[in-house]
Amino acid sequence: MSKEEKNINIEDGALDEQKAQQEEAVKDAENNEKNNNETDTTDSNDTDSSEETDKKAEEPKDPLEAAQQQIAQLKDQYLRQVAEFDNYRKRTLKEKAELILNGGEKTISAILPVLDDFERAIADKNEDAQAIKEGFELIYKKFKSTLNGLGVKEIETQDKDFDTDNMEAIAMVPGMGDDKKGKVIDCVQKGYTLNDKVIRHAKVAVGQ
Repeated sequence: MSKEEKNINIEDGALDEQKAQQEEAVKDAENNEKNNNETDTTDSNDTDSSEETDKKAEEPKDPLEAAQQQIAQLKDQYLRQVAEFDNYRKRTLKEKAELILNGGEKTISAILPVLDDFERAIADKNEDAQAIKEGFELIYKKFKSTLNGLGVKEIETQDKDFDTDNMEAIAMVPGMGDDKKGKVIDCVQKGYTLNDKVIRHAKVAVGQ
């Protein structure tokens, strides 16, 4: 083979290789274009589906159906509130009944020690009058202290102005002088308050 023939063969091979590369490049370009078209189609389908969903969400409900749903919700709320109120009413009535039956428990429990002192004093065989008197005075003071602890207080009447809120006049004493006019002269029966509420008015004689 001559040198010129070798050169021709080399040039033909180079051309064939270049042609093959061009064909491959064309195929790659076609494939890319096809993939892009498929992607665009998919995106378009997704967009259409999203728009359809939004349209369905924006579509107004049937007014009758919406009203029925609202009525059902309001009815459920009403029934719940009625049940809660009924439970509250029953619980309150029960607590009130228990308070009426056992409201004096605290008072009785506080007074029982005084009762014990009276029983011990009665059982005592001591005949000393002075000792017996002192014993009863101690019990009396303890009893008053117990009442004070329960909120019971004596209404003060000595040399006080007559007060219709706390006192009841059972007698009017004339000729006591101007300085005694309208004032308490004597207390016939003591009055008491419980937590600042009058539970018994003091019965008094008032100067006139």
